[in-house]
Amino acid sequence: MKLTGLSRTLLGYPSYRNVVAAAQLPATERSAQTLIGAVPGLHAPLIADIAAAIRNSTRREGAGKEPLTLVITPTERQAEDTAHALGAYLPDNDIALLPAWETLPHERLSPRSDTVGRRLGVLRAITQAGERTPLVLVAPVRAVIQPIVAGIEKLVPVTLTRGEEYSFKEVIKGLTNAAYSRVDLVAKRGEYAVRGGIIDVFSPTATNPVRLEFFGDELDEIRYFSAADQRTLTGEGSQPDRITLPPCRELLITPEVMSRAARLVGDYPTTSAMLEKIAGGIYVEGMESLTPLLVERMNTLISLLPSGSLALSVEPERIAARAEDLVATNEEFLTAAWDTAAEENSAAPIDLGQLRMSEAGFRTITATRTEALDAGIGWWEITELIANAELAASVPDDPAETDTATEKTGAHCALADAVADGVDTLVVRASAAASFTGSVQRMLEEVGALVKDGWRVLALTNGRGSTDRLIELFNDSEVPASRRDTLDTGIEPGIIEVCEAPASAGFLLPQEQLAVFTEGEILGRRGTYAPRGVTGSKLKARRRRNAVDPLSLTPGDYVVHERHGIGRFIEMTSRPVAGVKPAAGQNVPMREYLVLEYAPSKRGGAPDRLFVPSEQLDMISHYVGSEKPTLSKMGGSDWAKTKSRARKAVKEIAADLIKLYSARQASRGHAFTEDTQWQRELEESFPYNETPDQLNAIYEVKADMEKELPMDRLISGDVGFGKTEVAVRAAFKAVQDGKQVAVLVPTTLLAQQHYETFTERFSGFPIKIKVLSRFQKPKESRQITEEIASGAVDVVIGTHRILSESISFKDLGLVIIDEEQRFGVEHKEKLKQMRTNVDVLAMSATPIPRTLEMSLTGIRETSTLATAPEERHPVLTFVGARTDAQITAAIRRELMREGQVFFVNNRVANIDNVAAELAKLVPEARIATAHGRMSEARLEQIIVDFWERRFDVLVCTTIVETGLDISNANTLIVDNAQNYGLSQLHQLRGRVGRGRERAYAYFLYPPGKPLGEVALERLKAVATHNELGAGLQLAMKDLEIRGAGNLLGGEQSGHIAGVGFDLYLRLVGEAVADFRGEKDERDVEVKVDLPVNAHIPHSYIDAERLRLQAYRQIAAADTEQKMAEAREELTDRYGELPEPVQNLLAVTALRQRARAAGIREIVVMGPKVRVVTDEQLPDSRQMRLGRVYPGSSHTQPKGLQTWLTLLPRPKSSPVGGIELVDAAMLEWCQQLIDTIFADVPGASRSAPE
Repeated sequence: MKLTGLSRTLLGYPSYRNVVAAAQLPATERSAQTLIGAVPGLHAPLIADIAAAIRNSTRREGAGKEPLTLVITPTERQAEDTAHALGAYLPDNDIALLPAWETLPHERLSPRSDTVGRRLGVLRAITQAGERTPLVLVAPVRAVIQPIVAGIEKLVPVTLTRGEEYSFKEVIKGLTNAAYSRVDLVAKRGEYAVRGGIIDVFSPTATNPVRLEFFGDELDEIRYFSAADQRTLTGEGSQPDRITLPPCRELLITPEVMSRAARLVGDYPTTSAMLEKIAGGIYVEGMESLTPLLVERMNTLISLLPSGSLALSVEPERIAARAEDLVATNEEFLTAAWDTAAEENSAAPIDLGQLRMSEAGFRTITATRTEALDAGIGWWEITELIANAELAASVPDDPAETDTATEKTGAHCALADAVADGVDTLVVRASAAASFTGSVQRMLEEVGALVKDGWRVLALTNGRGSTDRLIELFNDSEVPASRRDTLDTGIEPGIIEVCEAPASAGFLLPQEQLAVFTEGEILGRRGTYAPRGVTGSKLKARRRRNAVDPLSLTPGDYVVHERHGIGRFIEMTSRPVAGVKPAAGQNVPMREYLVLEYAPSKRGGAPDRLFVPSEQLDMISHYVGSEKPTLSKMGGSDWAKTKSRARKAVKEIAADLIKLYSARQASRGHAFTEDTQWQRELEESFPYNETPDQLNAIYEVKADMEKELPMDRLISGDVGFGKTEVAVRAAFKAVQDGKQVAVLVPTTLLAQQHYETFTERFSGFPIKIKVLSRFQKPKESRQITEEIASGAVDVVIGTHRILSESISFKDLGLVIIDEEQRFGVEHKEKLKQMRTNVDVLAMSATPIPRTLEMSLTGIRETSTLATAPEERHPVLTFVGARTDAQITAAIRRELMREGQVFFVNNRVANIDNVAAELAKLVPEARIATAHGRMSEARLEQIIVDFWERRFDVLVCTTIVETGLDISNANTLIVDNAQNYGLSQLHQLRGRVGRGRERAYAYFLYPPGKPLGEVALERLKAVATHNELGAGLQLAMKDLEIRGAGNLLGGEQSGHIAGVGFDLYLRLVGEAVADFRGEKDERDVEVKVDLPVNAHIPHSYIDAERLRLQAYRQIAAADTEQKMAEAREELTDRYGELPEPVQNLLAVTALRQRARAAGIREIVVMGPKVRVVTDEQLPDSRQMRLGRVYPGSSHTQPKGLQTWLTLLPRPKSSPVGGIELVDAAMLEWCQQLIDTIFADVPGASRSAPE
């Protein structure tokens, strides 16, 4: 909703009107510098009115490009908040936000492509004729003082319209020139892939990638698709008519840039590798650090503003401090040598020589202000330190005006300086609204008193749910309140008017008797900096198909073949199909094989090789087990023994699992009611956009809770992917039905953390949450225990103490287990007793195989959160030797953006010495220590203080490893990283990067000490798998490094190492199916070798890993429905199916029919077709065989259990015909199966679905 009515009301207030009147003067008469005093709640309406006044006053002078108002904020977060709040006063297309790079100019890191795309769009809008000029441009100080490559504002994006003609090659060239990188599978912004006449491309500013389908040179279709499963999206807006693709980098490689790079190679030895690549036209990570050397000149943002514009600096004191820090840290980064990722010989950030320093780094704020004033651009400042004009004469005593003596003095000096410099000073007389910090009673009393006194009171909320709840609260307390959709008629006195509109703070105007409150002040819900309005509306839950996970094999990888055991992958090769003569002018039909190497069958002989046809890829899986397995002998008895041992062990586990499963199926729990209005309100107040996976998980959890059968679901998702929100909503649903909820966590700190989260999310609702931990005194614990037993407590959060005998619940309805992998067997046993008729929701970030295995075998339901929240970036991971300069630079960089740092040192003995060392290195940082040997109260206090930002650096042991969620801490430094386990390193890294800022993790080891082999492997793995959602790969890698030992109890030891993890899980699945009485039909391997041109041509899918993935998908399609899905997906992603691919699908269908009819193999051998079956054909069928296929025979070879049928090879006509191939041959085989073998007694009869 728009608050223009409030703006009009404010214009009737003299001191507010004076400010706007000063802005309405023509540019020539307007004061160049003005200092405005106003409380934060008034910033948004003031900026909107000043911007409109500037535009109107200058328009009267008839200027060219319309002037705008540049709003400068101290931080990126504040810039987003300001832009969001301005949305209530101005049309959305009048507000532009210029993001800053998330990297420093001299770092060897490139800014993200979406940041670049947004920046270029804004720069075009403010400079290019024909583009709409925004009224307000909001930018953090970092974006204002960073130089910009001259001319990038003129870069034209690639624009494509459906139905138009474009040269296909030119489109690809245009994308390459715009710095898009070519890949075989589009997964990230700034990538494109080409397949036949299809181009997939992910624009830096788009939510989803787009698929462009060409018919010749005509752009036939434009459709959005999902990056997760690569399938086309359906629904409104999924097929746009036009698409704009902006460049992905601010430094584009032009011939001029290439020649400069070539000339500089010799001058800058530390960057020669990078310069050589740029000279060859290759884009390199971090090349932006060389920008000043490679371009003619750099510009500033101020120089690009239209004439007559105004710069408006919000909180100038903080802006000055931030700008100074940025300049200092940037210099510091040049001097700190540090290693990037796990590369050897990596060099320091680039020192461009003192000559170019001024142009390369950040400008000072003083220089920026001078440049603006020289260019005739006004420089106005809004500060809240000047509460009223009397400050010039005396400092007030009223504590409501200013907070501390230093602030009073600071404000006094600011004003005195302004007056001395001849700067105009204007003050809007208002006070900040009081915050009631969640105390509903106090809020009702104080706001009610204002209404009784005839004040006009406006309450601004974030959503409809909060609005209804507030009105209900006020009306229950006999305070009149109503919802308003518009304020055009003004604000009525004597009633609270509730509106849904964005606002960060409220204010009071005592002279006008006007009060404005926000939801944060009234209900104590903190306003967040990720407003949904900026990133788009909530998504609808979409059933996600299986994620694309190409089977990438590199030569030398170990794989497991179900029949032959562990082999080594050598290569993929093609061979001509036997028995097919190509027609004149056609290519020889080929078939693709995977070549696997096995142990030699004779001692000292050459290794055996197995050629696996690509359509049998479902028999192969990656080997994950011990470090270096021994290769099996092909067809040997060793593999059969290993497999049967594992199968026997698996049967025992399966029996236990089935008992638990049956008990759950038999028991009856509570069927929760459907969502209430309050549930919807809670979900609306979630400040972020849910990911599609999160929506699915929430939907599945609620659906399970609404069934009578007790829920047992595992939410598996990486650190920071939103598992807690799923738990919050499930807990709220349970409490709505009067049930109690127990949240079980592994550590006391995590209990405290969850208590904070749940309290914040449930604030304003009548829900009682308590935490049970060792931090409490016995008396307090006793009282909470009694309240749990009496049912007074709705949600209890605690460690395994909740499981103790002394705790009894009145009516437990839901148990939530966080970080499930941290609980031992005895805790699980205790839970099993609780859990048969209670709903259970387990959550785990690095699901170790024990947790995974139950889900994969269908004993438990699983929801996987695989998509990262949209604003999340991967954590930049550095592994290298420890140096003081590096640690200093890392901490300073985090302090500069007002963030916090975790410094992990796992030795309690010297932790205080480490903290003292850091204090010497970074004297301005506030440092605290935390470890498990502290008194509980002290430890809790330190964590709470860190959470509330009273410290900058927390030097701690791995006590922070589990689940601590401090979104402001975005740098992690781990000392002696070589001593940690892989999942530990991943969990530690998961503590940072939980907000929208770019996060950094440094894993350091002592410089002079050699690393052990395992430690090196671990550090390499953690450096390699730094993408979002890497928990699962790391869990697998951990298995490889440690050997798979004891996963599911003592009796498992060694079995996984013997057969590999994937096959082991498949065996568990089969055993479970056996116990349930579900026979697995896929036991029988069916060999089909016919003269059919059935493969995936390279011209259809040229990338090997995507071809492998397609083969695997086709091979695994064992029902008609899966076949149809595979056909649909291939057509969607790669275009119409060529004949060889259609034949491949037909061969798979034939294999299904053969399996159902009990056939082991159908092979063409010379002039005969050989069919092998398990059972003898009945006499009637044998007679039919002789009659329909003359010259055929049906015998049992000596010493074999199987029966052999030989038939003459079919021809197009009995005399002089040619031998059948391809589709005709498949049709003949199909007919043979239907006529002779289908429904033979004893054969498997389960035809495909």
